[in-house]
Amino acid sequence: MFYRLSGIYHTRYKTARALFPIPADRRQVLFLLVLGVAAPFLFSNFVLSSYLLPWIILSGAALSLTLLMGVAGQLHFGFASVMAIGAYTSIHLNRAGVPLEFALVGAGLASALIGSVFGAAALRVKGLYLVMATLAMQYLVDWTIVNIPAISGGAQATLQTPRSTFLWFSLQSDMAHYYLALLWTVFVTLLILNIKRSSIGRALVAVRDKDYAAAVIGIDVVRFKLVAFFASSFLGGVTGAILAFCYYQAVTPEQFNFNVSVQLVAMVLVGGLGSVLGSYLGAGFVLLTPILLTNIVVYLAGLGWLNVSTNLVAHIPLMIYGALIIGFLLFEPLGLAKIYDNLRKYLLVWPFRQTKL
Repeated sequence: MFYRLSGIYHTRYKTARALFPIPADRRQVLFLLVLGVAAPFLFSNFVLSSYLLPWIILSGAALSLTLLMGVAGQLHFGFASVMAIGAYTSIHLNRAGVPLEFALVGAGLASALIGSVFGAAALRVKGLYLVMATLAMQYLVDWTIVNIPAISGGAQATLQTPRSTFLWFSLQSDMAHYYLALLWTVFVTLLILNIKRSSIGRALVAVRDKDYAAAVIGIDVVRFKLVAFFASSFLGGVTGAILAFCYYQAVTPEQFNFNVSVQLVAMVLVGGLGSVLGSYLGAGFVLLTPILLTNIVVYLAGLGWLNVSTNLVAHIPLMIYGALIIGFLLFEPLGLAKIYDNLRKYLLVWPFRQTKL
């Protein structure tokens, strides 16, 4: 079978520590990468801009939050505010004449600095107390954006993104927006994969598992918690800027409210806490499942198979969606990535089912 491990021998540390030591994994990654690059030529502009583009961008946001919650073990229920800071900062910098490449870096730094200030609460509190600190950041940033016209223009104002170029390519087409979002998400993916294999990643995991024990063995807990908040906020800020320029093309305060923060946390948890693949699966599940369920319910109602009121038809997809999330948490708390991993391990030893990995 294509997943068979026989004949694969690691005689060097370099091959043993490869990101994808199994050939089947490398082929899957290559296939998905080719599919992602060819997507604008395979799908219509509607599918590209309405489904694939937001999925790619939100996967990048989920990956940014995974670095903080999954790798470092620090809770954050105000990540939408981090993205909002990046979105508004990038627009104002670009309007001031700063090239988009530098505006994205400035957006990430602004989000990282403000996110680190609130992340400093993690140095003294954790658990539900840390959740309250990040919630305070969410509501404070929301209030600041709404009530300071110099930032947003007012509570009901819409801030348009200016016409921009990235690396001398114009960002006026859906294809250009998609490729910029894909480039950023692939970069974040490779970054998280390599951080998890580095000494920094192992230190963050030690802090996540037991910060007191990590301090005993010589890890600077204060430093690595701040590093986690800084890096995650930087990535989240740039992702918020990408979301503004490539998808929304105009931002309002409602686009980064508390509900978005909850959705981002749901993506990380449903996909699999700490899993890179889970960030993609969780983002796809949270973003696309309600749309798919709505279309199915409306179709069945149109056929007369669901003889219910219009109000109930509108709420049935949300009820099924909530039940699916509860089902995942009950039957597979480690998320969608764990389901994939179970299937992968089954194929690794098939047909010898008595073998356990």
